[in-house]
Amino acid sequence: MGVPAFFRWLSRKYPSIIVHCVEEKSKECNGVRIPVDTSKPNPNEVEFDNLYLDMNGIIHPCTHPEDKPAPKNEDEMMVAIFEYIDRLFNIIRPRRVLYMAIDGVAPRAKMNQQRSRRFRASKEGMELTEEKHRMREEVLQRGGYLPPEEIKERFDSNCITPGTEFMDNLAKCLRYYIADRLTNDPGWRTLSVFLSDASVPGEGEHKIMDFIRRQRAQPNHDPNTHHCLCGADADLIMLGLATHEPNFTIIREEFKPNKPKPCALCGQMGHEIKDCQGVAREKRGEHDEFADTVPVSEQEFIFIRLCVLREYLQRELTMASLPFPFNFERSVDDWVFMCFFVGNDFLPHLPSLEIREGAIDRLVSIYKDVVHRTGGYLTENGFVNLERVELIMQAVGVAEDNIFKKRKEDEENFKRRMKEKKKRLKAPAFLPGGQFAPQALGGRDRPMAVQNARQTAFDMRMQGSLVSPSSDGAGCSDGVDRLGVKRKAEDSDSEPEPEDNVRLWEEGWKQRYYKTKFDVDETDDDFRKKVVKSYVEGLCWVLRYYYQGCASWKWYFPFHYAPFASDFKDIKDMFMEFEKGTKPFSPLEQLMGVFPAASGNFLPPTWRALMTDPDSSIIDFYPDDFAIDLNGKKYAWQGVALLPFVDERRLRASLEKVYPDLTSEEVRRNSLGSDVVFVSKSHPLCDFIQELYRSESHEGTQIPPELCHGTQGILYLDQEPILPDEPVESPVPMLRDIPSSRAVGIKFKDPQYEEGHVFKAVILPGAKIPSKVLKPGDWEKSSSGPWRPQLGFNPNRHQVHLDQSAFRALGHHVNSHQQGSGQHAHGPPHAGRHGGGQYSSAPPPSSYHQGNYRPPLRDHPPPFQRESHTLHPFWWFSA
Repeated sequence: MGVPAFFRWLSRKYPSIIVHCVEEKSKECNGVRIPVDTSKPNPNEVEFDNLYLDMNGIIHPCTHPEDKPAPKNEDEMMVAIFEYIDRLFNIIRPRRVLYMAIDGVAPRAKMNQQRSRRFRASKEGMELTEEKHRMREEVLQRGGYLPPEEIKERFDSNCITPGTEFMDNLAKCLRYYIADRLTNDPGWRTLSVFLSDASVPGEGEHKIMDFIRRQRAQPNHDPNTHHCLCGADADLIMLGLATHEPNFTIIREEFKPNKPKPCALCGQMGHEIKDCQGVAREKRGEHDEFADTVPVSEQEFIFIRLCVLREYLQRELTMASLPFPFNFERSVDDWVFMCFFVGNDFLPHLPSLEIREGAIDRLVSIYKDVVHRTGGYLTENGFVNLERVELIMQAVGVAEDNIFKKRKEDEENFKRRMKEKKKRLKAPAFLPGGQFAPQALGGRDRPMAVQNARQTAFDMRMQGSLVSPSSDGAGCSDGVDRLGVKRKAEDSDSEPEPEDNVRLWEEGWKQRYYKTKFDVDETDDDFRKKVVKSYVEGLCWVLRYYYQGCASWKWYFPFHYAPFASDFKDIKDMFMEFEKGTKPFSPLEQLMGVFPAASGNFLPPTWRALMTDPDSSIIDFYPDDFAIDLNGKKYAWQGVALLPFVDERRLRASLEKVYPDLTSEEVRRNSLGSDVVFVSKSHPLCDFIQELYRSESHEGTQIPPELCHGTQGILYLDQEPILPDEPVESPVPMLRDIPSSRAVGIKFKDPQYEEGHVFKAVILPGAKIPSKVLKPGDWEKSSSGPWRPQLGFNPNRHQVHLDQSAFRALGHHVNSHQQGSGQHAHGPPHAGRHGGGQYSSAPPPSSYHQGNYRPPLRDHPPPFQRESHTLHPFWWFSA
């Protein structure tokens, strides 16, 4: 969806949908790494049938990670991708299908967002280079110290786009990787592995959904298949709900905000490039053995259980006294549809609807009221009832004026609180009494013992005295706050506010909005209707895309901004049907549509010239610079990139002249490909595929469903196949060749249906609804402290705790280790009650008395706990 706030809102509102993954680690014996046996039962106490990988969510963090050093070359990137897939496979351990989908050529509606992202990435890269050069000169002129500048070619992440040599090499590497794992890993032996590379049109997650839709419409589909989809995009939650499969889980990296990043200039932590002072790096370790290490922690994974989200939604959406029978599956589809209003990859969100302001809750409330009056649901199988949608929009439109005023009021209150907070931080620190009071050096007076240590500690926290005193009390240098961290330039009170000419909180906001954003006269009602009509088409296109597949490859929303909810009037007849028979762009054509001129090196020379030649007929598609409208937001990445839209007809006309210049290799990369399915030699389907190769059949052949866990489709011979007992050459020099492969690969095409076929958005007959997970207490926020996510899928997993003797031994070990090396080699980052754990702002219990107070174990577990079946008191040392 492209909405970072959506998952945060969802996980806070419905916390029990999150489960932390249990991950078994490989062991080392006598210097030899012993891999995990993935053929054994899943340690999360759940067995998955199918694992789907949205590969772009893996490729990006492996090629240009934010929290660790980047790979040195393309070979290291490929190895990092393999290791990432291995880790996911170890956690999930699918038993039937592994489906890897890389983004291919996208629909035109998505290409506008891709174009915006790639132009931004190029612009930000050039700006960072210029800022580094300028800051380096300033720091050196002041006499500061900076390490020598690395002469290193910057990795252009724009190459992760269909049609580039990088994506072509990635496809070859993944074919080798699959053959290697099918040959050597016992956990892969029963799998059918599908690879849909960048030559296959469609976004990765939508290729996956198309596969699921087409399989579940087959008579041999198992309605109790347990699916697991890997990806970080919020729209995967919507897509999972749209399948109406009862067992659907999403796995993603756990999001940890505000992770520290090193300065891009000096490489040190604790400040940004604009605050760099050029101070020499401190020695790290006795022999400076930690000189070049950046503190990194392995990213953990979480599960999102959609069956539990469905439980929450059933309680949320159930309506009494309806004039028609309540259908929960239809109401889920309506909920998915309403979430499109707050933002997605294809349409800008409505100005009055912000997730952070409770927009989805507002829409649900309006929906439950409107459904009583409409006599039916908003959607059915991905098709929209516009007459009913208009009632929703008009109800939102009535509240728009108050929403904008409330938004302004909240912004002003937030700024006021921030100013007051800064004043408090500058004030003298609270000084405690008793034994915690400052004492003169050499003094003979012994301070009185604290009577209630917990209460005193609470008072100190509330007064902010557990942090360093401010510059007023301890002589800290100017520009450094009480936490010892240099204040950012934007933290100052004099931060300039972006100019807002629309002023939505004042009368006349609608006229100013259309004049400022669209440059049309306030009385131009025809233009407003044109914008609304395009947005209505967009809503119909997006829902069809989620439930039925791509309705049109060429449709797109031709404006940068959305209309107001109150503008949705008489929309019933604004949309009829999409144009039939549209085709996707070719890969190189898409590169021309989404790349800035700075990334032209990925294109053939004569094609690249069309981006830079002043006499080019499409030079206006590639501006050197462009404006970013913050549109009421604070950061540039949240703003709207005001790029010209690409005219498809003009682009194709220009490319006709340079098509003859393509080499045979470029022609191959510019053609559309097909999925490939791989199985091991021990798989029941292997003999069938080998027989097709022996007979040299050039006709498409149906897969016998009994040979492939009910999976169906059409097989075609591959021109460069991987065959059993044949060698497979490694495309990565650091990895070994496969002397005798145990894998076979063949082209695969999804089951085909007649034009106009409608995939039903229903629970399939024979599906068993999972047992209820939520208890009555899960509907209210817990008053006993912060919510603790469970580990693994078993809610009755036994929690094992360290006893007092183990705590003493652990504390002794950690303390002695800290004194010896200053590094935590064995303990977790939160080791010990005094080791920097999170403080709570909740006051201590009133029943506390000095002495051996122990809180109830059930409500306040000790800081060291590990959820597993057995645990030795000294498990930490033996790890």
